[in-house]
Amino acid sequence: MSEIDPVKLTVDLIKCPSVTPDEGGAIALIEDLLKKNGFSCYRISRGGVENLFARWGSGKLGNCFAYNGHTDVVPVGNSKSWSVDPFGAEIKSGYLFGRGATDMKSSVAAFVSAAIDFVAKTPPSGSIVITITGDEEGEAKNGTSAILDWMRKNDEKISHCLVGEPTCPEYLGEMVKIGRRGSVTAKFCVKGLQGHTAYPALAVNPLNALVRLMDALTQESLDHGSEHFDPSTLAITTIDTGNSANNVIPEKSTATVNIRFNDHHTGESIRNWLEKTSKVISKETGTEITVDTHIAGESFVTVPGYLSDIVCESIQQELGVKPVLSTTGGTSDARFIKNVCPVVEFGLVGKTMHAIDERVEISQIRDLKKVYIRILENYFAEI
Repeated sequence: MSEIDPVKLTVDLIKCPSVTPDEGGAIALIEDLLKKNGFSCYRISRGGVENLFARWGSGKLGNCFAYNGHTDVVPVGNSKSWSVDPFGAEIKSGYLFGRGATDMKSSVAAFVSAAIDFVAKTPPSGSIVITITGDEEGEAKNGTSAILDWMRKNDEKISHCLVGEPTCPEYLGEMVKIGRRGSVTAKFCVKGLQGHTAYPALAVNPLNALVRLMDALTQESLDHGSEHFDPSTLAITTIDTGNSANNVIPEKSTATVNIRFNDHHTGESIRNWLEKTSKVISKETGTEITVDTHIAGESFVTVPGYLSDIVCESIQQELGVKPVLSTTGGTSDARFIKNVCPVVEFGLVGKTMHAIDERVEISQIRDLKKVYIRILENYFAEI
């Protein structure tokens, strides 16, 4: 059997316009390829989202190594700003261009081709699971979560998992993610009393209270970091009043903040802090403040050891690079998988993800496949 070309497979995937939640033909393409190469495939549909679970080997025999990836992509933005067709998969100057080239169709193609070639040449004692979601870039309610729910119902188990998100800041092999910070988004609404700016004593200005609240939150030092995490951060993302009159004190104003927190906190403890601070400012200013919080994920870490050692050793063997273990960046679907088994992340350089003219070096796709094959070799050699 001839080897699967990860570059050609990436090209075919980019040509699928799979903007969340549209499947765009990408998951069907992967499903068909895996079926032809001995994988049992199950389509998992929920909330208008298509997902895929594929297994090679018996789930009852030996360890199971799993890969998690997504084929959905963010919108292209202004297509006229692109120098190429966002879904044309054009190759020029050693780069493959297209939405999803970096995040993360190349990784999906690299692992799928690696897994197919690996089981064909050296069938392992154990099994390989590939999970592909179509809802990672959206709200992520019907993607990996739906796959894990289906796995529980069908008694499908995995032992260790690799997520293929872009993890490297500058060069391939630079970084492996062993955890992620938690994320809370909070929306504040401050209600006062509308009035004339010439008579401020007759009004209650919500903006004064909102400014004090935002200052109190940003001045707070949440922590100084922990063993595996940088200090937690808070960023104000918007303040809105919608007041077009310069002689009117508005009735209400709103603001939104996003907090990325480490393992010194939980989503609930962050929520309690936000509500407590809001109550203090509300009492001091005579305003009514409501807080609506959304916890996107809790912080977690896979303690360095067996899984991270195998991944790092494989990277060093193939690329001659010693990776840094990190918990930086945003959230990923690893936040769901960590409840099932140990999980780490390794993928491409992420410089152009979500950008105009998103692109990946052709050589990196091939190198990533080599690393993934080496990971499988080393993993199954250990069991």
